[in-house]
Amino acid sequence: MTDKKKAGARRIVIWIIAIIGIALLLAAAALQFAISRDGPAVLSAIDRIVGASDGAEYQTTISTGDHPQQKLVVWAPQDGISRPRPLPVLLFVHGGSWRSGDPESYGFIGRAFVPKGFVVVLGGYRLGEAGAYPAMLEDTASAIGWTHRNIADYGGDPDRIVIAGHSAGAYNVAMAALEERWLTAEGLMPSDIAGVVGLSGPYDFYPFDSESTKNAFGHAEEPERTQPAAHIGSDASSGTPPVLLIHGEKDTLVYPRNTRFLADKLKAAGAGAETRFYSEMEHNDPLISLAAPWRSRREVDDRIAQFAAEVTSRDTVSVSVHAETR
Repeated sequence: MTDKKKAGARRIVIWIIAIIGIALLLAAAALQFAISRDGPAVLSAIDRIVGASDGAEYQTTISTGDHPQQKLVVWAPQDGISRPRPLPVLLFVHGGSWRSGDPESYGFIGRAFVPKGFVVVLGGYRLGEAGAYPAMLEDTASAIGWTHRNIADYGGDPDRIVIAGHSAGAYNVAMAALEERWLTAEGLMPSDIAGVVGLSGPYDFYPFDSESTKNAFGHAEEPERTQPAAHIGSDASSGTPPVLLIHGEKDTLVYPRNTRFLADKLKAAGAGAETRFYSEMEHNDPLISLAAPWRSRREVDDRIAQFAAEVTSRDTVSVSVHAETR
């Protein structure tokens, strides 16, 4: 090959490399933009592409109020309704600092836990000004109430419901389980809940020092009473469902002390509380761990499923766990 042809070939290779590099940069920028707009939806899309549904099937989206954000999504096994025995239920409430989020973006939760033997409900609630305290709690209780009344139609057991949430959603479910007035409005009691799972949750954040907490809670007449830890009595062993709290030690958005403080108060009151701390995880990592391909590499989903199975076992009379794993 002549020097001229060699030079031409090199130029072609350089152009190809440059085009590939630009394409990768554009793809990365597009992915980053999509994540900034709706990170869970991106997670769910990746999960759908690289994961296996294993029989998990979207069932329906239900409106639970007049506001478009008052809705929930049901996932169940393809043969769930025809099964001889109803399945335990995992009701998951999304995060987003009480100002963003959509249960329809969390299909990966359904694909993670339906194959593990659950009917999954993804609960939504009003956000921003419309969802300011106590509206987000009223809506979460409403989602629990709907689930209790209707989940049998989808193969779920209304007497075996575990409520779970990430970040703001973890706050919502913790309050629903600890301050009984929210569930009382739905004709239920905290004792009707089999268990609670909180991922990266804020449970002790008064005084409010961030824009999101000021907007969501700053108007509360009794701000101290907006905190989950304020609703643990001296004897919480009988009415409080068992709790699993998961947190990343590198979380700088919601500090791990929230989980430690709530767990310590629960244990002191005689309630069941288990904590799992992960040294290398940041705020969103426990949630990301529930989507493929990450859930095959970490044990977060396995521990949640194991806990939910334990507390919904028909042979379980009471569960009191006080373990801490780092």
